[in-house]
Amino acid sequence: MPPRVLVCDPIAAPGLEALRQGAEVDVRTGLAPDALSRALAEVEGVVVRSETRIGADVLLAAPRLRVIGRAGTGVDNIDVEAATERGIVVVNAPAGNSVSAAEHTIALLFALARNVPQADASLKQGIWDRKRLQGVELAGKTLGLVGLGQVGAEVARLARALGLQVLAHDPYVSEERARVLGVEILPLDDLLARADFVTLHVPLADGTRDLLDEARLRRMKPGARLVNTARGGLVDEAALVRAVSEGRLAGAALDVFQEEPLRDPSPFRHDRIILTPHLGASTAEAQERVAVEVAREVLAVLEGRPARYAVNAPLLPAESLAVLGPYVEVARKVALVAGQLRAGQLGEVSIGYAGDIAAHDTSVLRAGVIRGLLERVTEERVNIVNADLVARRRGMRISEERGPAPEPYHNLVTVRLRSASGSVSAAGTLAPDGPRLVSVGEYSFDVPLESGSLLLCENTDRPGRIGAVGTLLGSFDVNVSFMNVGRHAPRGQALMVLVLDEALTPDQLRQVQGIPGINAARLVRL
Repeated sequence: MPPRVLVCDPIAAPGLEALRQGAEVDVRTGLAPDALSRALAEVEGVVVRSETRIGADVLLAAPRLRVIGRAGTGVDNIDVEAATERGIVVVNAPAGNSVSAAEHTIALLFALARNVPQADASLKQGIWDRKRLQGVELAGKTLGLVGLGQVGAEVARLARALGLQVLAHDPYVSEERARVLGVEILPLDDLLARADFVTLHVPLADGTRDLLDEARLRRMKPGARLVNTARGGLVDEAALVRAVSEGRLAGAALDVFQEEPLRDPSPFRHDRIILTPHLGASTAEAQERVAVEVAREVLAVLEGRPARYAVNAPLLPAESLAVLGPYVEVARKVALVAGQLRAGQLGEVSIGYAGDIAAHDTSVLRAGVIRGLLERVTEERVNIVNADLVARRRGMRISEERGPAPEPYHNLVTVRLRSASGSVSAAGTLAPDGPRLVSVGEYSFDVPLESGSLLLCENTDRPGRIGAVGTLLGSFDVNVSFMNVGRHAPRGQALMVLVLDEALTPDQLRQVQGIPGINAARLVRL
């Protein structure tokens, strides 16, 4: 008997046809929560878009459910953690709308350059004013891409065909990948200073919220134009309106907003600001692609095959689960630390497995490392199914080493990142209370990798250094939950590591860096 799949939101007909190749499909849209719970009790799979919410409460009523499919990229309407706890695989379709989102970006570039919406509105009011609506050509101009994932790479391809010189900022794309795409990699501030047009293609996360704030908008080239088709919240909207109103920027085009749907467009009612209602993926082709893509993913899970775009990690083989399972989070968090300590463009990634874990297929640990490196810079949820694909698409060069674990460790995961600016390494292991960070570079210590932030201070080992840092943190009302020090020799160079309950602001971090005897201070968000 074929598995049953419930489709709760409208999806394109080709997606339904693909689902029916391997499942009995029941289309029931607009279900109230109680009706949804009853319907889920009888099915093995469910497909949603953005309208239906699949929360922990309805999952309790779904004992047979094995897979949740999201016909699109985001999974904000799905409780992924609750699904994972119940062994339910969540899949999505992150690649289906890349072309549409890229084309909409290009459309907005043209609209900005040639004043298309303004010309349409003016002429419909009976005004023939060609001089006021004179535009600029794209050919020969410089485009700056912030983010070089799937959408950013497609925009780069289209832009080069239009004769634009393309710059990009993405610390997690290799120089080799950039050369293949024909783009020049730059630090963000340098890109902003040089680009005539800037487009955004990064996810919204702690490190990207208000990425273009008042200060960075002022660093943009005078007369530049900005396009955001990625996520609302990447740009300080009030600061952007001021920049356009004051003439520092020649215009802006926004497809996404801090709050959606946009209820009050009045702050954006400026002749040189173009608005569209989140149309990046709104094409017939994109909707068909994501529908077919998610249908294939759902059927793969139901048939026991690997899903290419699993959002949550699939179950490990039974023979490896006991040994490797607990170390997946160690690998992810060690990579998260190393990635935030890295300086310069990412070059080679070297992963070391030491101890009993080295005797197993460590692809799941490699996936954990890749996830830790990329989870703050991509919307793709990286796991054992798609990790190598995601890394390959970004041109990441990954090498692996295996060997015995050094005393006193039973197992050890080490991540070393190399760039033109040098290399950084971090190593971790598993303790009864969870993952532990046991070294950074040549410094050894023992620090829990729990939630919160790490403050790492390189300093000369002298009396009073720890007290000075602690006193300053106390004045910030920032609580320290743990502290340890690694050092080469008494009164030599040392690395002080503090686990903080609250993250420091940039200004607070600068004050820590200014303490006498502190050579460098870095903040790592866990």
